[in-house]
Amino acid sequence: MPLFIALRFLDILDILLVAFLMYQLYFLIRGTVAINIFAGIFLVYLLWLLVKAINMSLLSTILGSFIGVGVLAVIIVFQQEIRRFLLLLGTQDIFNKRFSFQKYFGNVLNVTSNNTLREIARACRNMAKTKTGALIVFTTRSELVQYIQSGDSINGIVSHRLLESLFFKNSPMHDGAVIIVGDRIKAARCVLPIDDDLILPASLGLRHRAAISMSNETDAVVITVSEETGYISYAKAGTLKRDVSHESLYAFLKKEFIQQQKPTESED
Repeated sequence: MPLFIALRFLDILDILLVAFLMYQLYFLIRGTVAINIFAGIFLVYLLWLLVKAINMSLLSTILGSFIGVGVLAVIIVFQQEIRRFLLLLGTQDIFNKRFSFQKYFGNVLNVTSNNTLREIARACRNMAKTKTGALIVFTTRSELVQYIQSGDSINGIVSHRLLESLFFKNSPMHDGAVIIVGDRIKAARCVLPIDDDLILPASLGLRHRAAISMSNETDAVVITVSEETGYISYAKAGTLKRDVSHESLYAFLKKEFIQQQKPTESED
């Protein structure tokens, strides 16, 4: 009789995959109300196992019925998190680009030039100095047509002067977000989704909540300039990086949008 349980390679792989999926699930729901709901569902499941083990038939039947529709309940409760997970799968380069789904089925956006990234960083630097509030959405793969249609069409070449004039506090276009596709500002005064379930520090306002919500809902990168502090921040995949310099912002944008970066001139 063997002393140890026999483990196959596939068993170890199974355990590792489950651990990876649980980690990804935690990563998606951390910092939101959903993690409390998940903990509640998990406790109900543990209670069901306990009452089943001690043969409490009536309570076991009631909890078993609840667990039986658990999959449907999870889909309803965690619909936003499931959407984010599927969006993450659809936008990651899991396979070689030669076999990428985006190559055959995705939208091909205009190429973003290095000059555009410099202009955005420069505009953020200038607006930070004057504490001019800004909310800039930079598309990656999705063109965000529904959000562009919620604002006023611009379709202008990106420049720091245009961005600064759009967000100038007396400008009728300063309220809302600017959406950039490739090298063009597609629209201004756009309405972004707001997730009221986000748990944020009191120091973060509506712009930051909209930035995180937008980066949760889509694959866009969202840049903010705080009107109260002048801090530059950016959000990607639901994570906010706060109080960055315009040089750090420029380096991040280059990493995100320039595949093969050539040596460039120093920024103005």
